[in-house]
Amino acid sequence: MAPLGTGHGSDMAFTWIRGRLVVVGYSPDGDSVRFVPDEIATVRGLENGGRVDPSTRDGSIQLRLDAIDAPETHYQDQAQPLAGEARTTLLEAVGFRDVTFDDHETVTAATPESVPAAICAALVEVNGRPVALLVTGDAAGAHADGDEVDPATVVDSSVNATQTSNGRAYLTLYTSTPEPVRHRFLELAAAATGSGSVWAADRSGGFTLTKQADVGPDGQLILPKLFRRATDYLRADTSETFLEWLRAQGGDDDPVEAAGRRTTLSELITQDGDRVSLTVPITDLVFVED
Repeated sequence: MAPLGTGHGSDMAFTWIRGRLVVVGYSPDGDSVRFVPDEIATVRGLENGGRVDPSTRDGSIQLRLDAIDAPETHYQDQAQPLAGEARTTLLEAVGFRDVTFDDHETVTAATPESVPAAICAALVEVNGRPVALLVTGDAAGAHADGDEVDPATVVDSSVNATQTSNGRAYLTLYTSTPEPVRHRFLELAAAATGSGSVWAADRSGGFTLTKQADVGPDGQLILPKLFRRATDYLRADTSETFLEWLRAQGGDDDPVEAAGRRTTLSELITQDGDRVSLTVPITDLVFVED
């Protein structure tokens, strides 16, 4: 079991926020979707709630589903293996059917137009997204808007848990997530070992990186956080190795706790020629939330 870090997750109050999900005109993926809160003031009451910037079109905000990271569908116009499967599973899990996309991965139609939902959240991260446990269906009506809720009681009914249990998303823990919630997600991830899971396909422990196609849809599946850094590195078109480049990125060289020690992502990576390797199990990582 992973070390649990020393973050502030257990010190924060988690709030129940009711609303609805929308997808038409947006580009959901396997771990993020748009949410229209019933009361934006409830969202503003979260830690760093002022970071939220609702859409002027429909008042929706982007969510970041806590504890998971699904393969990318369109990061810098690049995608990963199993990304489409992760997105399809998420949309089905929340209740959208007959979803169609254009060539830019934007939803053009879906049934129904919106889905009643609720989130359990404590903070808004640096990109303006509430870090949330997402529930739909009858579970969305379990509490009144604005109620304080124990997040550990929400995990098993959440879409986050669905994406973890079916192996469509990687477990990706942060210090902002309370320890009981981390424990439960670790248990769910440990059981998600089927042949179609990200864990079965993962090559983060040793992959070739010379061009985008190496980690593209027909290439090697790696932890999405590594994929994003690798994509940025390849776009930089530098003579540095990936590891040299990553160590020069400052805050983008992610601070992380591993085996009870705070370090950076680059310190947990080795590179031998074109071969890049993450040297610790993904489930042993707890990323530091700003």
